[in-house]
Amino acid sequence: MSSTSPSPDLTGRTALVTGATSGIGRAVAIALARRGARIIVPARSLPKAHAVVAALPTVPDGGGDHVVRELDLADLTSVASFAEATPEAIDLLVNNAGVASPILRRTADGHELQFGTNHLGHFALTSALLPRVTGRIVTVASQAERMSRLDVASLTAHHLDWHDRPYDASRAYADSKLANLLFTLELDRRLRAAGSTVRALAAHPGIVVTAIYDRRDGRRAGLWDRLLPIIGQSADAGALPVLMAATADLPGGTFTGPKHLLHMRGGAQVIGRSARARDGALAQALWTASEHLTGVRAPLPG
Repeated sequence: MSSTSPSPDLTGRTALVTGATSGIGRAVAIALARRGARIIVPARSLPKAHAVVAALPTVPDGGGDHVVRELDLADLTSVASFAEATPEAIDLLVNNAGVASPILRRTADGHELQFGTNHLGHFALTSALLPRVTGRIVTVASQAERMSRLDVASLTAHHLDWHDRPYDASRAYADSKLANLLFTLELDRRLRAAGSTVRALAAHPGIVVTAIYDRRDGRRAGLWDRLLPIIGQSADAGALPVLMAATADLPGGTFTGPKHLLHMRGGAQVIGRSARARDGALAQALWTASEHLTGVRAPLPG
């Protein structure tokens, strides 16, 4: 299936997009608002979130206003507070926010920052909001998942938080992206088993020039940093696979990504994933580990 499907009217729908203050998330939020959706913008920086809301098209009459609420996905207490402050029905949840850290950093709860934010934060958020989600859950993953070597035996806090191995930033990021796909796989299985009409999908935006690749950590730019502006695409282009997963008529469990350059840029279509990302036993084990690590249990049978 290609990205040429007609864009649906989202008037009367509410969409929550994490990481909407910049990059792909901002592009997704604007595109959904242009289709009539009311947008909830969670953010650590409320001024940045208000600036995004000011740039969004006005919600059609009777749809309410776009909303800003404070959220730090690297702090599970913040996630719980945000969920309590979000009582309305959510038609579309887009788990887009992500971090990439070149050095070992930790969340407020002591987890490795990339895994803790990209996966555990979204796992806790989705689990807490699930009773109010009515339509679709899209989690932004990456083909970087193919670099991960996670298996059932490695799903321990000691291993996932890098207490027993030298830190490898690229591998940590890949672990978090594999976790995004495994979470989607198991979430979709549990939703179907529960007879829910909610669908869980994942999207890979390709190589996108966004703030996730900034160098404010002081490291010298390498070859990748010099190539990125040449081969990377815009946030608007990177948003296309996410929008396809969010609005196209696709079954739960679908993974979307760009069409060209080994699914790294241009357009949107359904794409494949690694054998690990299709491993149901690994997905179930990760779910159990995530409940243990976050202290949050999703209201779905196992």
